[in-house]
Amino acid sequence: MGQGYRDWVEFILPYKTGRRRYIRGGSNLTKKSRILIANIVFLLPFLILYIMFTIFPMIQGLYMSFFKWTIIRKMDFVGLTNFQKMLVDSDFWDAVKNTTFFVIISTPFMVATALLLALISNRKTKFVKFFRITFFVPFILSVSVVSYLAIFMLQPYTGLVNSFIHICGIKAEPYWLADPRLAWVSITATTIWWTVGFNMILYLSALQEIPDEIHEAASLDGANNAQYFFKIILPLITPITKIIVMLQILASFKVFAQIYLITKGGPGSATRPIIQYIYETGFTKSSLGYASAMSYGLFIILVIITLIQFKITKEKEA
Repeated sequence: MGQGYRDWVEFILPYKTGRRRYIRGGSNLTKKSRILIANIVFLLPFLILYIMFTIFPMIQGLYMSFFKWTIIRKMDFVGLTNFQKMLVDSDFWDAVKNTTFFVIISTPFMVATALLLALISNRKTKFVKFFRITFFVPFILSVSVVSYLAIFMLQPYTGLVNSFIHICGIKAEPYWLADPRLAWVSITATTIWWTVGFNMILYLSALQEIPDEIHEAASLDGANNAQYFFKIILPLITPITKIIVMLQILASFKVFAQIYLITKGGPGSATRPIIQYIYETGFTKSSLGYASAMSYGLFIILVIITLIQFKITKEKEA
């Protein structure tokens, strides 16, 4: 903690007067220059990691998509052949269709459930902490734990869900993971239970930002619960709803782990999402070049969806 440390602190941290000060090394730096250098120094570790683990893999993936590339070695340059193959690959488009179907059936239920849980968690009762913890805890579980619980509960004959059905006097024996329609129901329900806590927190923070004066004014005006919700609450939380919908759509398009662990994309390929098909192509079939091309195909789809959402949002705001 000697003179060198003090010089470093003076060099990095801006001081209040904003006057020029002599720094060891012969430099006269203004307050603005020191702030800029401090920002660069503090951002540098993140930027290095971001470039190493995000930017470089993206560039490398684009480079690989132009080659016939296996796990072992790079092979011949094929130009746009991988992208042309993607456009006529029926398995690719089936996987895109499965992923889109999951987005369509999961997003509305995810958003509605998150809002409902947030409304329950925002009520001033003695059980409010219990509700918040109970609703959020599944979100911190790993995907492997959630998938194992789903498989255990959805087993025919001995599973918890079918046992409950039998207790209710229903003699049917649903095969939740063997029937394509029931498999989608199982995957969607599991995903909602697992991830809804995050969206609930976003909604809860928005509800808590509503001033108490608004609640009091609505009560004095004689607004009933339905009027209060649809004419006051929903308009005020519209901005966070737009964000949640956008995040949920993007997250649902990237679904992979729970489907792979619960159904492995089955029965057959009925529930195989696009990322699972990319994974199987790259690491099972050892075709990393084609898998990279499909990854960029998915990237383009997500960019288009995001731009459409932004355009719709701006038109509504206008």
